[in-house]
Amino acid sequence: MATPTFEQLLEAGCHFGHLKRKWNPAMAPYIFMERNGIHIIDLYKTSAKLQEAADVLKGFAKSGKKVLFVATKKQAKQIIADLASSINMPYVIERWPGGMLTNFPTIRKAVRKMTTIDKMTADGTFDNLSKRERLQISRQRAKLEKTLGSIADLNRLPSALFVVDVLKEHIAVAEANRLGIPVFAMVDTNSDPTNIDYVIPVNDDASKSIELIAGTLVAAMAEGLEERKAEKVDAPAEEGAAAAPKRERRRVRKADAEEAPVAEAAEAVAATEE
Repeated sequence: MATPTFEQLLEAGCHFGHLKRKWNPAMAPYIFMERNGIHIIDLYKTSAKLQEAADVLKGFAKSGKKVLFVATKKQAKQIIADLASSINMPYVIERWPGGMLTNFPTIRKAVRKMTTIDKMTADGTFDNLSKRERLQISRQRAKLEKTLGSIADLNRLPSALFVVDVLKEHIAVAEANRLGIPVFAMVDTNSDPTNIDYVIPVNDDASKSIELIAGTLVAAMAEGLEERKAEKVDAPAEEGAAAAPKRERRRVRKADAEEAPVAEAAEAVAATEE
């Protein structure tokens, strides 16, 4: 996994912060300078923090942990949906359902409701309902699909969150903080990095910037998943190799046990002849 070069970060506009009057003083360590009233982000720090986050997320993926991607702003929605889908990770790109993490069992009930409707359609129960009931259920199913379809496979709380724009997704960040779930986030100069475990100081408004940063993290996770797959393939082979000497020892013991009575009989015959 290659971290983007300084030139790639520059080309994607990762260095553009917000207007000076909109800045959050807590972001001061990540600001390089001010130009024409706009803060410029230190891309060397962006690169270092991106590498750190990528390494940790790679480890998460290798361990089989789920990372929830959150991005409800217009320019990030489709990018995050495509990237998260490519590595089979859950994502939220519509409105964040309040209590999604802190009240997870209720969210799971809503997902199960969606599954129940699908079963009704499959076994023909749906066809026996009146036209009005079918219409109501179809609308309910579409609504659930829109908000929860992308997390249908999330059977337990995610191990981490990746957030684009912590200011916009403050509810998601607050819920993760409350439950002790680590948060990885793209943090712009107008945001507070205090409650973020892995801060990536970067422009969180430009689609090119979002695609570059999220794409790098997803590539790292894809590597982790590949390594996990390779280890699973190697494990049975190693077990087989380890079992071979044991089988050989059992075979030798069995052969010795079979030869023992013969040897005793031969000794007895030799003794009588003497």
